[in-house]
Order: sequence, then structure tokens, then C-alpha cells
Amino acid sequence: MAPGGWAPVVAGACEAFRVLRAARGDGLSRSAVPGSRAILRPAAIASVLAVLALAAPAAAQLPRAADGHPDLSGVWTNASVTHLTRMPGVKGLVVTAEEAKKLAANSGQVRRQEADAKPSNAAAGAPGEGDPGGYNAYWLDPGATLGEVKGQFRTSWIVDPADGELPLTAEGKRRVAEANAYARRADTPDGPDSFEPWDRCIIGSRGSGGPGMLNNIYNSNYQIVQTPGSVAIVVEMIHDARTIPLFKDKATAEAAHGPATLHPWLGDAVGWWEGDTLVVETVNVNAEQGRAGPIYLTPQAKVTERFTRVSAKQIFYEFRVEDPVYYTQPWRAEMSLNAIAGQVYEYACHEGNYALEDILKGMRAGEATRGGKGGQ
Repeated sequence: MAPGGWAPVVAGACEAFRVLRAARGDGLSRSAVPGSRAILRPAAIASVLAVLALAAPAAAQLPRAADGHPDLSGVWTNASVTHLTRMPGVKGLVVTAEEAKKLAANSGQVRRQEADAKPSNAAAGAPGEGDPGGYNAYWLDPGATLGEVKGQFRTSWIVDPADGELPLTAEGKRRVAEANAYARRADTPDGPDSFEPWDRCIIGSRGSGGPGMLNNIYNSNYQIVQTPGSVAIVVEMIHDARTIPLFKDKATAEAAHGPATLHPWLGDAVGWWEGDTLVVETVNVNAEQGRAGPIYLTPQAKVTERFTRVSAKQIFYEFRVEDPVYYTQPWRAEMSLNAIAGQVYEYACHEGNYALEDILKGMRAGEATRGGKGGQ
């Protein structure tokens, strides 16, 4: 079943098509009454308009703030086994409910959770020397189903290009390869700068904080606090917080961007309302964040996000990315933010970064034992 406000829209569209088709037909009603086509067509149009008016989420029924705009405040999640790019081996964007169930059951995270849920083998003993492993699946919460967007089960958030992949330029591919090599340096770090920004507790991992807010392997939750003059988005993963000032229109908002020489983490964001949709434009994203991905950006990139509340329980969220250095074309993604009960919690990353210091001490101790040389 389509979620929230999309079920009546889908049904209404089908009914509208049926009414129009009947009105255009060459059946008895037209031939029996001369001139009836001219009479029936306006009537059919009126019927379609009435159906669509009933089918669309009633604007008056949406939760609204005191200033009349839709109220986006609340706690929301995008947890799902759907990710930014298309699932391996899957061609289409949309699958049936049965196909979605099978794809979810076969996802790596779901299989891992099922395996880790089994009783441990006490006879196996402790992990051997070297990497003892990271989190087991008990601590993860990636979601267990494909994402539902507009009542459809989706195999990627990317909808354009149609193949669900990042449309990388040759230079973009080179930079992504460099980013992947950089990520592997964290296995043998020389110093703090060998780690990715999220390893150092600066921003959320896997694109959680945006722009272009992506689901993670846990903590895929957001709290939105809305006022007439600004919107704050608190990201549960590694405690990111986006504060977005709001302006009367697009031109005023774009003029309020800061100097291009400033490249803050999560970028320089401004917002405005277009009808019942909140539009957020972000530029000047920090180069280190843009290099690390998974939404790769140069400081000259622009990301435009749109938040449309479609029901009491769902926000339709879409974003468009423009960066000619990384991408051959602008590309677009869609997802749903679904309401959840409760609150987001503080993510005390590394408890003051003690873990980072201990990792580096361990590396230096290992190098001393092996007679090797390390960094500071």
C-alpha cells in the first residue's frame, strides 16, 4: 500500500485517466446524442478536477506552523536498505512488493544482522592478534526494507540518470579513486589527518549530514526544528546540526550566501518557501568533506534540496546536485523521511576523541615492536 499522502494521489490519478478515457471514447453516448461530445468533455474535465482535488493531500489538513507554512518539525528517519546508487544486479528503479521483500532479505546488512543474531561459539575463543573486528550487528540499525517513495519501492535514491548511478566525468572517476585510496590509509595511520572527517568526529559518516542527507548503518534519524526565520536540522549521527536561515524568495536567499572564500562543513545553506515546499540551496561545501564523499563535491558545487510534507507521517525529500568537475550532468535523488516516535540522542563521538589517540598509540607501539617508523 502506498504510504501516507500518496495512496489517494495514485488512486485519484487512475480514476482521472478512466474518466478522460471514457469521455474521449466513441461509444453510444456520443453517437446517440448529437453534440454530446461538446457537452461531455467539459463535464469530464470537471469530474477529473474534482477527483484530483479529493485525491491530493488536502493542504488544509497538513500540520501547519503559526506563519501558515507546512510544519516540518518533528523527528524523522530515512533508514532503509535502499542507498544512493542502484542495487547491484538490478536494472529498474521501481520493483514490486514481492521483489522488494526478496531484495531486502538478500542485502548485506540484513544477512549480517541475521548471522550475528545467532548464539556465539564459546569454543572459538577470543579474536586472534591483529584486527579484533568492529561493531557486530547488535549495534546497527540500517533498516530492513527497501525505501518507499511516492508509494513505490525504490532500488536507489538516484532517479536521474535513469541507471541510478553517479554520472562521473573522467576527472570525477580519478578523484573518486583517490578518495578510496585515502580511505584505506586509516588502516595504517601516520597521524590524525590520515583519518576521514567522520573518524575524527567532525561530520557524520556516509553522507548523513548532507547536503543530500543519506541513510546510514544506524542513527539515520533527524530532528527538524522550524521557526519563521530559520530551520534547524539536527542529525543524530555524529551530532551534526544544520542551521538554515529563511528568506522571502530565491533571489534574496541567494544574495545572502557568504563569501566564496569560506567553505564550512556541510556547506553554506540558505532557504526559502515555494508554495508548500521548503527549498534549501547549499554552496561552498568544505573541500575535505566533498573529497570524502559519498556525494562528491567541489567547493563550486551547488546542491538544491526540497522538503514537501505530504502527510502527518511523511516528508517527500528530493535533492539536485550540480558540479561539472565531478559529474557529466546535474543529477537528482528522491526519498521519504518518515515520522518516528521518540527523540534523537547525543552522539558522544569517541568520548572526547580518546579513541583516536589510542589508535595512534597502538600503531606507534606496533611499529616499535616491528622496528618500523611511524609519524607523530
